[in-house]
Amino acid sequence: MNFTRWSARLPGTRRAAARDDRSSVPAARAEYARPEPGAGSADGDTLEASPGASADISQETAGRSADQLSGPALLEDLSAREILGRLPALVALVHGPDHRIAYVNDAYAAAFGPRPTGATAAEAMPELDELSLLPLMDQVLRSGTPRTVKSRKVRSGNSYTVTCTPVATPAGLPASGRTKNKNGRNQGSEGGGVLLYAADVTDHAEAAERLRTSERRHRETAVTLQRSLLPQELEQPDDLRIAATYQPGGTDAAVGGDWYDVITLGAGRTALVIGDVMGRGVRAAAVMGQLRTAVRAYARLDLPPHEVLQLLDGLAAEIDASQIATCAYAVHDPNEGRLVYASAGHLPILVRDQDGTVHRAEDPTGPPLGTGGWIHTSGTIALPPGSTAVLYTDGLVERRSEDIDEGVAALERALSGANGSPQVVCDRLIRSLGVTAEHDDDVAVLVVQHPARTGTNAELFHNASLDLLGGIEAAPRARAFATGVLTSWRFPVELCDLGVLAASELVANSLQHGIPPMRLGLRRTDRRLIIEVTDGDDHLPRRRRAEPADESGRGISIVATIASSWGSRRTPGGGKAVWCEFALPR
Repeated sequence: MNFTRWSARLPGTRRAAARDDRSSVPAARAEYARPEPGAGSADGDTLEASPGASADISQETAGRSADQLSGPALLEDLSAREILGRLPALVALVHGPDHRIAYVNDAYAAAFGPRPTGATAAEAMPELDELSLLPLMDQVLRSGTPRTVKSRKVRSGNSYTVTCTPVATPAGLPASGRTKNKNGRNQGSEGGGVLLYAADVTDHAEAAERLRTSERRHRETAVTLQRSLLPQELEQPDDLRIAATYQPGGTDAAVGGDWYDVITLGAGRTALVIGDVMGRGVRAAAVMGQLRTAVRAYARLDLPPHEVLQLLDGLAAEIDASQIATCAYAVHDPNEGRLVYASAGHLPILVRDQDGTVHRAEDPTGPPLGTGGWIHTSGTIALPPGSTAVLYTDGLVERRSEDIDEGVAALERALSGANGSPQVVCDRLIRSLGVTAEHDDDVAVLVVQHPARTGTNAELFHNASLDLLGGIEAAPRARAFATGVLTSWRFPVELCDLGVLAASELVANSLQHGIPPMRLGLRRTDRRLIIEVTDGDDHLPRRRRAEPADESGRGISIVATIASSWGSRRTPGGGKAVWCEFALPR
């Protein structure tokens, strides 16, 4: 706002007088518009402030009829003081480097009280210090650029949005608003001033604060739900060491639906799951919880990874077709030394060898869950002793400023140099990828290590197997083999007897109902004894109640009774495997 333009319209100026001669405004209004004798200086100064001047003008203006002050044509007859005085917003005018008060309107005086003209803002306007406006006013005065600060609160509790606008000090600056230099002449016409325009936004600020509080509570609820649905304690298989990290997005980011899980399948096999629901908030967390529960249920069927994802794909569409979810499901078998995996639109699994080489599990990858119409397939990636696998969500590698492939490449570089325990590797990857507490997305990381065992530790892990050949005469050979192996492993006599009985029943069941090739496998870990029999028939046995007169049907029931757990699954070659486990005494 340039007050030089306004000065042409201020009463008492030469240009205003010339205009008034041509005006048809009633003489009473013209007389009112002129200043009182002595109010202006000889050089044309007007609006000279005097005690009570603002109040007198306001009373005179209030006395006018509504029809005299209405209409666009009459706006030309109002002085700047009248216009500013009638604004509902708070207006103050200061001038000079000391920001001396030249004018405050009625709304400003009503909010903060009257302010003495000529006093400095630092002394007489403490509210400006509460609003942190004094340094900003200095900047506006120097740069000549308007600045606005939004929703600043004062001690009274009200909030204001304030605009500081530089103004050129006109010749009509009130004399009482000026200071005298040492020669007694007015100063301030060269330094300019600042017009402060403050709007009371208390209602808006309170509404915004209520909204922020509601969003904060909503986020806290989503985070609590998310964490409660994640595993509270990871299962630790005999042959693997596992750690996981989940970090919700920063306070400005809505919580997503990232999840992970570790599921022991029996016979030493372990399922590893990582997933991401693309939505936000409580809804995404709820969908994530349903998917995680479904994965655990399907995993208990001991199906191949692609079949698990096929079932999950149909369920995801039923839960919420609008929610997009990705998932990677992998199974580790210690006898094979590899991961068999399937992916539904998820990022590739990374495996670091003992020498630091990083491999990426590329194909096969299908579309996200819930899309339907896609036949998922399984792939494999080696996980030998001494290697580390990392499963992660996109929050770890995705950045707005770069392609996601660059983020995956950065993760590969970070993983190649990450040594230590799984939890240490988790923490290092989080730091290396620049994930902080203010990260804009959820992050879930699952680190799986297949440790290389040597020395005394390696003596706790043994494998032995026997091909079952020659028909029914294979049964006594299997019993003799099991007796010799379990005795050599120095198990207690009771455990040896139970192990031999379980092996005999599983072999007999396979000889009666299965087809070649058949094989008996024994495996011990530091925590359990595993007995497994495989054959070429894919019909899975089931436990049933045998009648007293039945001559068969009791083998599986006997195994289920004496063993800690048992199960069966179809093998990739078209056959089946039936297994049982015994917990070792500590």
